[in-house]
Amino acid sequence: MAEPHAVVVGGGIGGLAAALALHRRGWGLTVCERAPVAEPDDLGLAVAPNALRGLDALDAGADVRARSARHGVAAIRRKDGRWIVRTGAAEAENRFGDPMRVLRRAELHSLLLRRLPEGALRTATTVSSVEPGDTRQLARVRTDSGELSADLVVVADGVRSTIRPMLFLEHPGMAYTGFTCWHAIVQRPDDHPVEFAESWGPGGVAGVLPLPGNEVYCYATGNAPAGAAAKDERAELARRLDGWHGPIPDLFAAAPPETVARSDVWHVDTPLPAYHKGRVAVLGDAAHAMAPTMGQGVGQAIEDAVVLAHHVDGSLAYVPTALQSYTDTRLPRTAALVQRSAQLAEAMQSDSAVLIGLRDTAATVAGRLAPGLLAHYVRPIDDWHPPGAG
Repeated sequence: MAEPHAVVVGGGIGGLAAALALHRRGWGLTVCERAPVAEPDDLGLAVAPNALRGLDALDAGADVRARSARHGVAAIRRKDGRWIVRTGAAEAENRFGDPMRVLRRAELHSLLLRRLPEGALRTATTVSSVEPGDTRQLARVRTDSGELSADLVVVADGVRSTIRPMLFLEHPGMAYTGFTCWHAIVQRPDDHPVEFAESWGPGGVAGVLPLPGNEVYCYATGNAPAGAAAKDERAELARRLDGWHGPIPDLFAAAPPETVARSDVWHVDTPLPAYHKGRVAVLGDAAHAMAPTMGQGVGQAIEDAVVLAHHVDGSLAYVPTALQSYTDTRLPRTAALVQRSAQLAEAMQSDSAVLIGLRDTAATVAGRLAPGLLAHYVRPIDDWHPPGAG
């Protein structure tokens, strides 16, 4: 029997995870990435316990653990620095089997890419259209360098997917969350300890994630119109963070101005009718981009990849039927997480003094008086296991 062939549209972490999951099950691969060089944004990345289990299924979990910093699943302060919720890595490990792991996004991308066969990734290759095919016809993928046929096409080209609207003509597409995010990676200061934590204030949050070595990933959010920009983003951020506890303002102030990046946050808040059409599967942010409030964007893409490969394994003649099972498994879970992330974002981005007081009080009670409530809230997310895991 000829080797089944998959075309993956998008060479980000979700696309590479899907490619690796399929490669491990004997599929031939072509990964089409429109960028001339496969270099992800220089961001810090929090990898939750469920994502680590997915990476274990790809034989990449051990490398991620070796190259990452250990943190708890929740550590939240007020704007003035007082703790609201504080959990450590050991507590997270006891509850979920793993703590949160933090590393550079580029590090995870490189770990996945190195596991793919040489030549699988084609950079500077733009996919212009996809014909989904069916049980009798293979899918067809048109690119600016030629046409490809495929037993399976995986659409993993992100929240701004160009293929998603071709597959689901009536879907409204992505929507703006109402807030933007600034981020930078800076050197850890010698004179100030830096703890993993996220701080909640009026109209946004700010967080610090110590990375392996001597670096810290910093981020901050703020309500703003889509597409807005400042002449000096570091100065704009300094204005917004005036009065916040240390070391947050100082960390951003230490970043060279050109390294402080700004990204509007978009999500797919209306669920797709399905995560497949014909022989095409939609995965990751292309299917269910969510606000980053629960740190599950990458984790859900990795879950998608593992579940997709599980369902299409051994079903070459019935790929569309296998993809229906993929939709049935993934859509309810991810749609619920999109909505939960949006609801949490609404609370975190609130600038109402009354709502902020209620938010912080509720989180304090859950975190300090009844820590089991926090575990109950995140367990359905972090307790996921790959199909067939014992």
